[in-house]
Amino acid sequence: MNIETLRDYCLSKPSATESMPFGDETLVFKVGGKIFALTSLDAEPLTVNLKCDPELAVDLREQFDAVRPGYHMNKKHWNTVIIDSSIRESDLKKWIDHSYELIVKSLPKAARQELGK
Repeated sequence: MNIETLRDYCLSKPSATESMPFGDETLVFKVGGKIFALTSLDAEPLTVNLKCDPELAVDLREQFDAVRPGYHMNKKHWNTVIIDSSIRESDLKKWIDHSYELIVKSLPKAARQELGK
């Protein structure tokens, strides 16, 4: 997955938005005003930070060398995924979906209803 594919997939999520609140090199994806993914535009290799259930976060770190505790994030709830050939695109999409759903579930009821969730 490259940056364009990552961006397109994140923005395909219902009510997802993108912004650059941390500067021109960090692209942030939000739903309901809360971050569900962020990536550095100048990182080589490409990486993405994703919210994750704490138990699953540890499991993924143990299973995949390319999954690490969230860089500059709460390491209990966030993973940094190095997007390389060791990560299948289907797994990455599943993890993006998981991050998105965790954020949606954390939104107030009225905000979830606006999203149709």
